[in-house]
Amino acid sequence: MNIGDRVRLMRGREEGVVTKVLGNGLLEIEIEDGFTIPVQKGDIVVISEMEQKVFNPTLPSRIEPQNTDKRQTINEILANKGIYMAFVPVNDRELSQHLINNTDWDIPFMLSVGADPHHKGLAAGVMKPKTSLKVQNVLVKDFEEWGTFTFQAFLFRLAFMKLPEPIIKRLKFRVNTFFKNKSKAPLINQDAHLFQLDAEDSVNPVNLKIEPDKIIEKMFEKQAPEPMILPSKPAVSIDLHIEELTKDSWAMSNSEIISLQMSTFERQFEAAIANGMDEITFIHGVGNGVLREAIHRRLSGHKNVAYFEDAQKEKFGYGATKVKIK
Repeated sequence: MNIGDRVRLMRGREEGVVTKVLGNGLLEIEIEDGFTIPVQKGDIVVISEMEQKVFNPTLPSRIEPQNTDKRQTINEILANKGIYMAFVPVNDRELSQHLINNTDWDIPFMLSVGADPHHKGLAAGVMKPKTSLKVQNVLVKDFEEWGTFTFQAFLFRLAFMKLPEPIIKRLKFRVNTFFKNKSKAPLINQDAHLFQLDAEDSVNPVNLKIEPDKIIEKMFEKQAPEPMILPSKPAVSIDLHIEELTKDSWAMSNSEIISLQMSTFERQFEAAIANGMDEITFIHGVGNGVLREAIHRRLSGHKNVAYFEDAQKEKFGYGATKVKIK
């Protein structure tokens, strides 16, 4: 049962649309005249499209956008929330990224990745109600390099209405939460890593009593430590040439380039230590020597470094450094 589904109350004749998940098995249902009520999930059933067509053909299962400027009736029930980003597993190495509009609104949108001033556009357009859009395929091994996704959108209908607020959502995923967040994606009906883009950051569920004493008690409870997730084992040699790290180097300043190279070095070096590797080689090139000096400075006196030296001089000259790990 998803936000935007039309449902019927089992203990009455009311019908409505799921507008919010409140927690503790409660859903918020918008019924006629715009009233919302909290209902237990077990007390409602989803109305199928076939049932709607046979028994109540005058009431659409969802509101289609109309090519007219007529005023909409005040009794019209709308699914106002239900915009998602979903990552559907293709295989054990690859995921397909989708945007899902499970609302009754047209949604002009733009999706980008990156940070100011280097955002890269991924998709843009207008998503019709109850539609989905495949954006791209991403590799699991590149998870740390996915970057920050920014979704910007408006809600639009040819009707007289209260002006909805624009949506701006930024998503930077973390390993320990991303892969645990798995459920059935609406519309595409596939298991996916699912994230709602129009969810409120903090919601106080209707009729739920806040008890400060219990909150304080919970804060001081001894929490079981989360299991440590071991980073992926890196290759025995890591190429730090900027062309190997990003396709957008043309738009980067020298300081941004060296920052990306050093952060990659740090991450791969720590991953090598965590995975018990004996040695690892970093190919940094000769150039003006800035990157080589920065790496050597970082390795000097490091508690996990036995020694480091120029590697494979016949192949790289002084453009590579081998690190012997304790």
